[in-house]
Amino acid sequence: MIIYPAIDLFEGKAVRLVGGDYGQMTIYSEDPASVACEFRDAGASAIHIIDLEGARGGKPANFEVIKNIASEAKLEIQVGGGIRTADDIEKYLGMGVKRVILGTAAVSTPGFLKDMIAAYGEAVAVSADMRDGLIAIKGWTELSDIDVFGFCSSLEEYGVQTLICTDISKDGLLGGTNIDLYHTLRENLSVKIVASGGITSLVEIEVLAAFGIDGAILGTALYEGRIHLAEAINTASAALK
Repeated sequence: MIIYPAIDLFEGKAVRLVGGDYGQMTIYSEDPASVACEFRDAGASAIHIIDLEGARGGKPANFEVIKNIASEAKLEIQVGGGIRTADDIEKYLGMGVKRVILGTAAVSTPGFLKDMIAAYGEAVAVSADMRDGLIAIKGWTELSDIDVFGFCSSLEEYGVQTLICTDISKDGLLGGTNIDLYHTLRENLSVKIVASGGITSLVEIEVLAAFGIDGAILGTALYEGRIHLAEAINTASAALK
C-alpha cells in the first residue's frame, strides 16, 4: 500500500481544512515545496496535491506552485482541484505530474471523463468525495444527490483504474477514518482504491492494508505529529508481508 502525504494548496500556501470547511483553514507552511522535500526525505515515494482554490473556483489556480514542487521534490505526484479540460490535463502531465484527479468534472460531465480515460488511461484518476453517502462537488461546497456506491460502481464501466475516496465528515478532524466505507468499496470494486479522510493511527493503516486498499492519504495527522511519515510507510510495507 502506497502512503501519500498530502499538500493542500490555497494562495500558494500549504494548508489543511477541517471537515471541508474553508472557514476552518490552518496554514502550515508558506513554502509547499520545502514540505514536499521533507516528505521525500522521510521516505515518501509519492505525494497527493490538491489545489483548493481550483477545486472551489472551477479552474486550476496553483500551476506554478505545483510545478515548483515537482521540480524540487522529484516525487511521483497526483494532483486534483479544478481540472475541467484536456488542456489542464496536458499541462499537468507535461510538467511531470504522474496522475491527474477528476472530481467535479467526473460527476457533472461523464462524457468528458470517458474521453479522458480513453486518451490518458491510468494517468487519470477519479475522486469520489462524499458526505452522508452522497457525492460532493465544487471543492466540497455542494452536495449532489448521487449515491457514492452507485457512482463508484459506474467508474469501472468507464475504464477508471484508480479511485480516491474521501469521507469529508472525517477529514481533518483527527477522529479516525471511515473503515466500513473502504471495506465495502474493496469488497465490491476491482479498481485501485486510495483511502482519504481522517486517517489518524498506524492501526488504521494496518487495517486498510489488510483489506487490500492500494493507497492511503495522510494529511492533518502528519502535520500535527499524530503519525510520523516514516512509521506509516514502514507499517504499510510490513502489513503486506
